[in-house]
Amino acid sequence: MEMNLVTININGQEKVFEKGTKLIEISQEVQAQYNEPIVLAKINNKLCELMKKVDKSCSIEFITTGTSDGSRTYKRSCTFLLIKAIKDVLGEEISKTIIQYSISKGYYCETNLARKMTADDLQNIKARMREMISQAIPYNKSTLSTDEAINLFEERGMPDKVKLLNYRKSSTVNVYELDGDIDYFYGYMVPNTSYIDKFELVLYDEGFVIQFPTSEKPNEVAPFVEHNKLFSVFKEASRWASMMNVATVADLNNVIAAGKINELILIQEALQEKKIALIADKIAEQHDKKIILIAGPSSSGKTTFSHRLSIQLKTHGLKPHPIPIDDYFVPRDQTPLDENGNFNFESLEAIDVVRFNKDMVDLLAGKRVELPNYNFKTGKREYKGNFKQLGDNDILVIEGIHALNDKMTYLLPKESKFKVYISALTQLNVDEHNRISTTDGRLIRRIVRDNQYRGISAEQTLNMWSSVNKGERSNIFPYQEEAEAMFNSALIYEIAVLKLYAEPLLFGIPRTSPYYSEAVRLLKFLDYTLSVSNDYIPYNSIIREFIGGSILSV
Repeated sequence: MEMNLVTININGQEKVFEKGTKLIEISQEVQAQYNEPIVLAKINNKLCELMKKVDKSCSIEFITTGTSDGSRTYKRSCTFLLIKAIKDVLGEEISKTIIQYSISKGYYCETNLARKMTADDLQNIKARMREMISQAIPYNKSTLSTDEAINLFEERGMPDKVKLLNYRKSSTVNVYELDGDIDYFYGYMVPNTSYIDKFELVLYDEGFVIQFPTSEKPNEVAPFVEHNKLFSVFKEASRWASMMNVATVADLNNVIAAGKINELILIQEALQEKKIALIADKIAEQHDKKIILIAGPSSSGKTTFSHRLSIQLKTHGLKPHPIPIDDYFVPRDQTPLDENGNFNFESLEAIDVVRFNKDMVDLLAGKRVELPNYNFKTGKREYKGNFKQLGDNDILVIEGIHALNDKMTYLLPKESKFKVYISALTQLNVDEHNRISTTDGRLIRRIVRDNQYRGISAEQTLNMWSSVNKGERSNIFPYQEEAEAMFNSALIYEIAVLKLYAEPLLFGIPRTSPYYSEAVRLLKFLDYTLSVSNDYIPYNSIIREFIGGSILSV
């Protein structure tokens, strides 16, 4: 009889189960110990769905919706439920639902409905979702050969899936079935629809937004907040990508395979330069603006942008002086810690705000000031004779994550400030139902840059990333709509370039690491894309800030 038993370690406690017991059954026994619903598990540090059977003794860590992995799984499962409900409600009126981009802690979605979607449509879709939730319909996973999956999606009229899978290196593909609908998703699902109990649908622009709980507040749906400036940037980028016929990863792969990536790179870089020039024009028209403040989340390309903006400002006869707020970090041993004991570089307290304001006020007063340079490897500010003194046409170009926060520039005159928000707002999607997270795009940038310039491993970057995200939510995103100009630093081709740098670093994370499953997730994402050499990348490109070789002082 003992041959049919397995011993499982859960949170340091050993429990005995019959061999072949599903994780969902085990999770139900221990759910009361968790504040949020269990949606996934890790077996010996490998992420698994709850329908997996346990066939041998092991260690299990359950994953709830209060974690990043759990939250992504909840949203993914809810998205499939939404797509199915739209088909059921709108029937012949619709053949396509597109999950576009993240807005207000939800996803903005559009359909090919010939008319404008109404509040009644959304109410009916929501009712159908609730009906399926009450029926606890299973998400059934099947493993098919790649050829079988391609044929299946061809038969079902899903060309985005077909194009994506044509570049699939693996010989097999996992597909999901929900109440007769079959789809492919990048990542895991919950066991059944009863797990999806919190969501909201809101009409917005030409489509609608589906709102979810967040990993920070997993037991409530985040309220919808309009971010109209940010949304307009997303929408413009999406239209441009569609105009260039590069809306998905498969489209990008087609360009690379056809040998036309050089042209795409040149067009994308020209577009960004044009956008930078337009911002410079706007600044030059306002003669009272002496302080340009550039802020955005980590790895947005703020440094390169500030230098390129400075070059454009020079064409107007202005004399800009780029100043990174990062050079005013306090010494490493004085850096505040987060609740996990990690350095909190995103905190305002990580900056010597007093010294920064004194130096800037002195510069505006015409005084000669020696500016510091922060050595990220030693964790100390250094002074190497970098003196500045401003004249009549000189302006300060200040960049850093806190630049839009008036507490950062509390001594500087408000009427002299011009605020710019920059972020890498990825316009590329995996396919019409799988979006690429802008956060993931920035994370891959940061993994590469941290290793190139700061001597930080991919594992260390992943360890810091949750603290980085938390800092962004507190210190950057609340101020983004205050910007007078917004700039999207994402390059439609960049994942294909970053792949060559990021993959070896992620493969270097050992299986025993707490960040192994995150490394596997990112590697799977990168595996969708063909790679591109950096030979084609201009030396003033924003991507050079991360991969190296920039002619600008980054």
